[in-house]
Amino acid sequence: MPKGCLVITVSGLAGSGTTTLCRNLARHYGFKHVYAGLIFREMAREKGMSLEEFQKYAELHPEVDREVDRRQIEAARECNVVIEGRLAGWMVEEADLKIWLDAPIMERARRVARREHIPVERAFVKIAEREKDNRKRYLNLYGIDVEDRSIYDLVINTAKWGPGGVFNIVKAAIDHLYPDGDAGSG
Repeated sequence: MPKGCLVITVSGLAGSGTTTLCRNLARHYGFKHVYAGLIFREMAREKGMSLEEFQKYAELHPEVDREVDRRQIEAARECNVVIEGRLAGWMVEEADLKIWLDAPIMERARRVARREHIPVERAFVKIAEREKDNRKRYLNLYGIDVEDRSIYDLVINTAKWGPGGVFNIVKAAIDHLYPDGDAGSG
């Protein structure tokens, strides 16, 4: 386990494997896992809305995104935390390691279909619409283009490796950054 204070962000589109990686990192290193998607889903439940309804609501109410982002930034003040969210890499500027996970949209649609027990075609349409809406919302709210990967230290196509392989790549990056197991002071 790295000593000191380590903050890692993991971002990616639906079905790219962000949650799996974050759970594996949290379990292996004993990190706290902060999940922007869970915060968003909890806020949707609080409003009595489906995820799709709340997504549309959030487009018209920028305070939703700002609250999710505020909670991510707050979590980054802690040590040994992995923060998962589409904008986590952008919001947590001082992160020690920023990771973007990607996979072709059909692969991601298959994963989402399995996870949500829906047809692949429906998953494809659902994530394509959501990504289009999110991209527009993030551009309008923050001027951030989620397709810009230039801020990330590590970009991984998860279609090429299973969850264990992705974890091993990230673990190797952490071990390379902190070969003596010392994450420094953050």
